[in-house]
Order: sequence, then C-alpha cells, then structure tokens
Amino acid sequence: MLKICARLGLSSEEMARLGVLWGKSAEKGGGTMSLLLCHMLDTAAVAELMFDHFLAPATRDMLDRVSGGRGRRFFTWVCGLHDCGKATPAFQRKSSVEAAALAGVGLGWRAGMVTAEVSREWSHDKAGAFLLRQALKAFGGWERRHVDWVCPMVSGHHGTLRGATMKDITHAQGDAHGKTAEWRRAQELVVEVFTAALGFDSLADVQPVAVPSRAEQLGLLGMVVMSDWIASDSTRFPGVPDLVQVSLVESRRRAAAAWEEGRLGGGLRQLRPTDGHDVIELRFGHGARASQELAVDVVRAMDAPGLVFLEAPMGEGKTKTALAAAEVVAERFGLSGVFVGMPTQATADPMFTQVRAWAASAEPGSEDDVVLLHGKRSFNPEWKAIRAGDWSAADARFRTVQEDAPESCCTNRQGPADWFLGPKRGLLAHLTVGTIDQLLYAATRTRHVMLRTAGLAGKVVILDEVHACDVYMSQFLKEALYWLGQARVPVLLLSATLPPDQRAELAGAYMSGATGTTDRVELPAPGGYPNVTAVWPGMPAPVVVHAPTWREDLPVRVKVLPEPPVRRGKAAPDRDQEQPVVDLLTRELAEGGVALVIRNTVKRAQRTYRELADAFPDDRVVLHGQLTTSARADRTEKLLDQLGPSATPRPERMILVATQVAEQSFDIDADLLVTDIAPIDLLLQRIGRVHRHTTTKRPGHLHRPTVYVTALRPQRGLPPTFERGAKYIYGQHFLLRTAAVIAEAERSDGWAIPSQVPRLVSAVYGEGELVPDGWSDTAEQAREEWEAKQEERRQAAAPFLLSRPGEHALPHLDGLHYAATEASTEDHLAATVRDGDMSVEVILVVQAPDGYRTLDDQRLTPGGTPSSDLLESLAGDMMRLPQRLTSTAIEHLAPLAGWSEHAWLRRTRALVLDTGLTAHVGDYLLAYDPETGLTYTPTT
Repeated sequence: MLKICARLGLSSEEMARLGVLWGKSAEKGGGTMSLLLCHMLDTAAVAELMFDHFLAPATRDMLDRVSGGRGRRFFTWVCGLHDCGKATPAFQRKSSVEAAALAGVGLGWRAGMVTAEVSREWSHDKAGAFLLRQALKAFGGWERRHVDWVCPMVSGHHGTLRGATMKDITHAQGDAHGKTAEWRRAQELVVEVFTAALGFDSLADVQPVAVPSRAEQLGLLGMVVMSDWIASDSTRFPGVPDLVQVSLVESRRRAAAAWEEGRLGGGLRQLRPTDGHDVIELRFGHGARASQELAVDVVRAMDAPGLVFLEAPMGEGKTKTALAAAEVVAERFGLSGVFVGMPTQATADPMFTQVRAWAASAEPGSEDDVVLLHGKRSFNPEWKAIRAGDWSAADARFRTVQEDAPESCCTNRQGPADWFLGPKRGLLAHLTVGTIDQLLYAATRTRHVMLRTAGLAGKVVILDEVHACDVYMSQFLKEALYWLGQARVPVLLLSATLPPDQRAELAGAYMSGATGTTDRVELPAPGGYPNVTAVWPGMPAPVVVHAPTWREDLPVRVKVLPEPPVRRGKAAPDRDQEQPVVDLLTRELAEGGVALVIRNTVKRAQRTYRELADAFPDDRVVLHGQLTTSARADRTEKLLDQLGPSATPRPERMILVATQVAEQSFDIDADLLVTDIAPIDLLLQRIGRVHRHTTTKRPGHLHRPTVYVTALRPQRGLPPTFERGAKYIYGQHFLLRTAAVIAEAERSDGWAIPSQVPRLVSAVYGEGELVPDGWSDTAEQAREEWEAKQEERRQAAAPFLLSRPGEHALPHLDGLHYAATEASTEDHLAATVRDGDMSVEVILVVQAPDGYRTLDDQRLTPGGTPSSDLLESLAGDMMRLPQRLTSTAIEHLAPLAGWSEHAWLRRTRALVLDTGLTAHVGDYLLAYDPETGLTYTPTT
C-alpha cells in the first residue's frame, strides 16, 4: 500500500489519515481494529475468487459486456468500494478509542454536532453513495447514466435502497459527512488509492461502457453483499491496524484461505455437451418418452434463455424432463446451477432426492452440494444423514430413485458449505430445492431481496405444479418472472393442467422483462397433450408443440356421491353425514383394495377417519396439516413405501383419508378415489393418484378407475348445493362449472385421462356457456362475485411487489425500497406471498405433575429446558396452528422460560397441554390426538 501511495504522490499527512480511518472495530476485528482500506481490499480479494470460482459463465459474460472486457477487475472494484462511506465523522465517531487518533491528523469534528442520532440518519451506505457520486463526477468524468446505476451498489449494500432525500443532501454538506478540506481530501483518497490498488489508472479508467438491466444490477448488488459478508468474518479476516501491512497481495492470501476453508465454490462447472445424445438415457438409465424427447429438442433449438411450459399428465415423468432440459439449457447458456421450487414442504422433500440423483450423474460429486430450502428440512431423513456425515444412508435414499447412480468421486465428503445455510443465503448455493415461496420472496420489496436475486442469477429455475398458485400468489409469480426475464434466467414451468389464460399471463410477464415491451403474448392453443410451449426474446413466433403420451388413456368412471341434506339450518350428525362414504367403501373394499379419500378441510378429514373406525378399525390412515412435524413426516414416508412406485408388498386393504396434501407431487397409487369437489384442474390432480402405476396388481372389481365426487348435492332442474368448506375455499364460480362437466361425465361413460384433460380445463376456465339453463342465474352471480374477489386480491398484493406501478422502465435501483414491507422473518414473508395472516408455529409440551414432558413422555427440566438429546424430539413436536388461531396464540402463548438460551426455541411458542392432551387457549379448547391430530372448539 505504501508503494501505491508513493506512486500517487501522497504526502505524509495524507498517508497518516489513511492510516487511522478504520473499517472494523476491535470488537468486530477479532480484538484488533482493522483499517478501512484493509476491509475494502479484503472484500475485493473475495470478489476475485467469486468471479473465478462462483459466478456462472453467463454472469461473467454480463460483467465483461458492461465493463468493456474487464469484468473481473470491475466486479472487484464495485464489491470492494461498498464501505467507502465509512470515511465520515458519522461513522468514525462510533469508536471512541480511535477518536483521538483521528483528531491528531486533522480529522476531528465539532463536539456535539455528530450525535448517535445523526449517525443513524447518515449511515455509511448512504454516505458512501454521495461520496462516490461526487468523486465520479469531479475526478472520473463519468457519464450521468453510469453514475446513477453504480452508486446504488454502495447505498444498497446493507439491504435497502430507499433513495435520496433533501435531508440526506443537507447532512452531506455538514459535520456528519466531514465538511473540512482534510475530510474531503481523505474521502477522495480512500476511493483513489483503492482504485489504484486494483490496477486502474484512474477513476475515469473504471467507467463502464454499458448499463446492465435493472435485474442484473440487483443481482450484482446481491453479490456485493455476499462479498462483504464473507470478508467481514473476523475469524478469517482478523484486524489489521497498520497501513504498512495493508496490501492486495496480503488480502488475497487471507481470502484464499477463507475461501478454501469455507468451501464456497462449486456448481455445475464441467457439464458436457449432450447434442446427439438421449440426455434422459444418460441421466436416468432409460430411453426418453416422446414428450421428454420433444421438450429436450425444443430447448436445444432456443436461441436465447426463455420460458418453457411443460404440460403433461400425472406420471408422465415431468421432473426428469425438466432436469434433463435444465442440463441442456445450463450447458448452452453458461449457467452453473438450478433452483427447483415446489408447492409445499412435503413435495420438496422427494424432489430433493431426485435432484441429488440427477446431479450425481450430471456432474459426479455435485450431489453433495444440493441444499434443501424449507423450515422443516431438519426432519428430512436424507438431509439429516448429510448433515451428520452418514453418506451411506444419504446415498441409499437417492439410489432408490436412480439405481445406476455413480458412486461418489470424493472420499472426503462434507455436504453443502455451512455459509450457505445461514439466514437469507440459501438461494446463493448453486443447487437448491425448496418451496416456491423462495422464488416469490425474490418478488417482494423486502430487505436483502438482492441476495435472492443474486442467488437466482446464473441458474435454471424449475417450478413444479404452477397451477397451484392462486390469483394472489400469481401476482408475485408474474413479478418474479418479469425480473427473471430481464436477468436472462431461463425458467421451466411444470403443470399437469394449466388454464390457457394463466399460461398466457405468465408468458407475458417473462417476455415483458426479457424484451422491455408490454405487448400481450399470443399463444396458440396446444394441438394435443402432453405439450411444450416456449417463448424467448428474438423468437420469430412462440413454439407450441405436442407429443403422444407414453401410456394409453385411462377410462375413468365419474360418479356423484351426494352430500346428506342440511335440515333446519343444521348439518346432519357426523355419522349420518359420513354414512354414504362408509357404505360405499364397505361395499367396494369387501375383497380388498386401496381407497384414497380427499377432503377439502382438516375437520372433514378427521370426521371421516373417525366414522370409518367401526368398519375399518385397522386399515385407515389420516394425513393432513394439523399433525406434528414428525408425525406427518413419518406417515408420509411410510405411505410412499406402501403405495409408491416401488411398494412391495402393497397392503391388501387400506383407506387413506387426506386433505389437499395428497393432491400434488405425492407419488402414491390408489384403486379408488372419493374426493370432495374442487375446481376441475385440482380435481384432475387428485384423479392422478388413481391407477397411477401400471405395474400395480389390483382386485378384479377395481380394474377400472372410479372417482366418487362428494361435497355437493345435485337438485333436479336447479344448481347443486355445495358443502360449506368447499364453497368457502374455492367459491361457487368454478365449482358450478366443474359440477356441469361432472354431470356430463355421469351421463356418458366418464373421462378419458389424460387425453381429455386440456379440453376439460379449457371448458371450465373458458368464457363459453357451460352450465344448464336452470343454473344460469346462480352461475352469473357467482362469476361476478368471483371477478370482484379476484380484483380485490390483486390489489391486496400490489403494495408488497418488488416494483411499484410504472417502475419497470426505470434504468437504475435508487429508491427501490421506498415504502418497503417490514416482513423480515420467513413466517412474515410466507404470509406476505400467500395472502394470509402470519401463522404461528408452536411446540406441543405436556405439563405433568412432575414438570414438563415431550409428547413421547421424555422429561424436561422444571423450566422446560431440554437436554441436547431432546432438542430433536421437541422440534418433532412442532406444528403450525390454523390461521383462525393465530391472534389467539400470539396473545396467549409464549416460549417456556427454560428455552431462553436456545437460538430457535426462544422464538417458538409452547402449547402446553394437560395430561389429557388438551388446553384452554383464549376462547378455544384445543386437543391433540396422536392419531387424528389437532382439533379446536370455541368455548363461547
């Protein structure tokens, strides 16, 4: 550093000032203060390693394009410059120990003029943007357009981009910023010396040649934050208080050691071209089906990253298709990872196994780096085995998916780097599987959203079951697709049943970001099923093609099992309400077989399960969301073993009573389905669990798949009535239209699945007349109510979207977080993107005479403190309360006193049950039955 200072002609006074400006206090520097220039060079050295070993080739190409071929050096400059605003009194005052040294070299401030309040208002990220803006204009001669997009890389590195105000400008001219000539010169020198240390001739030499898109800017800012966080680890970057010891060479040595120890590289960096090969066979050991081959051919023909819809029936192999297509896209466009988003945590778990199996074949060794992203991952057996280093158990699970998966090429296996497992960092890992929420969070105007954008850059995004997004969630999905399109991130959307309007809206959102236009994308209707639709910038026309399915149509018989009537304003007793289902299953399963009963609400599922007890005391299982985490995980795994594709032997007789958890991405096979009515796309998803596996041996009388639809009661000449829960969840509009096609199926010979799926979905979600004349008035009223509700929910999402109306066309990021939502935790974010009150997680504990106990009767201390071996048991006794109980739980429940020393326990409320497993909470009586789950009853 001294040589650079000498080359720049700095005086001894100027060097002395650089030698006292600190960047990390003794507390954060491992007991030793670290100079500001040292931390900036440490961050730049980390950025060099990120460029070489972390960024995808596509991201490096973007940086080269923006900087005129000097992407690596420009990237390190942007990352390292982030803390230049610390060269101000507002920041330097925070260490009283260093104040005397600063005053001794002419960098003091007037007593009482730079207070703690002023420091908070004039934070160093904000100060740095003003300082840099002044320097680039005065000494760099930068064009305004480049100053405007580069300065937010500094002002936003603490996670927010709120924009400048008049108050900011006033402070910039006062004591807080440093108004003396000595302060001004010191601030200029911090930027000038740092720039020279990286090999630039001057600030003018740094000026970019192009402005990246706003999405690329946001991703770059996320990488700035990442480099800063890595370089701020005092255990790997201890303080350096002497300017003589500061140099880029020394920072590179520190960064290299930290990088190797942290294992921060990785990704798909050695993918081989698959042109001319059947990539399905290469990865999964069997030849491609027609639909799979078609999808791979489509992505091979794309000229640029784009959006691809894969629509195929349940059991067609969409997951394998998507992973194979993602590999082709990644290799062609220089991408180094994937993110797979699933509708629920339960569906993410089996996908985690499949992605690990694919990764092991695509790039051996990368399977160890796959990160599972959801709040209950600690209960996933495969994830637990990986974290415990039990590789035989971890690999055994994915080899059940892919028997010919190669042995790991590594002997010293460690799993994903711990750094990526911290808060807000998960998407930065190259190979990630989680809920779709992780993507939707990237479309919210929340702090550190740039980390999520950076995590998606350089990846292929795969989203499964996208039809599950309702109109509220779809606002966030469309916003996310806009930014992904602008960032040139390819996206694969998977669905068995996607309404035409939804397909067009999603394509329009992506292409709006990719092309900068707002023109509606006109998509031709697919000519068959399964089908592939693809759009990308520069395309002559959308690609819409189809292929034959791999299996013959199933002739599904559809019948209505009428709901018992409501008498005098009250429903019939439980036994009477469930008697039709009990009688049906008693008759149909007399000679054995597996029946799946899907109810729309937990309460109905519990009631059905109870009323089946006399007829089927030993052949029932219930699965829903109001079970503890461990109970639900254990049942799900057991059901997949019993009813999954490799089930041997299959139960002779079984009834699974479930809620919507069995509706999607649940690879089980039933002989018979009883289901509450739901809109046609969801109903078809449920039908996808019936006769799913072609090798299953079934009782002779169940050789034809039959679906009995409940929760409605037909009326001659009048519209049907619907069960209260169905009507509340789905509304009457699409239920009436679905009931119309069900009535038609009853009169005919049912449905041919899958060939009739597109026709059924288009009919129900289309504009044409569908219901009988006697239903028309009710149907029209239901349509108007539905449209009003849809608009209300669209408006409800608008305040939380990443971009406000009219902002998509802005050229830079300044002000992005104006009026940002305060959502900070995963629970807050989940409530934001799913249109619900923040739900509450609780841990169930029992208060016995001798103190607190877990549900499996293990004793805690009197205050509830668990021993280390009981933490997992307590975590398994966790569950998410129904939203109806949220406000009551927040008011009445709290962590146990003995949980205060545990990081996650102290933030989790306890639901304290008596020895009968009941509790009075507010105006509710809550009871937990290990067999049927949680129930709650109003007491007033």
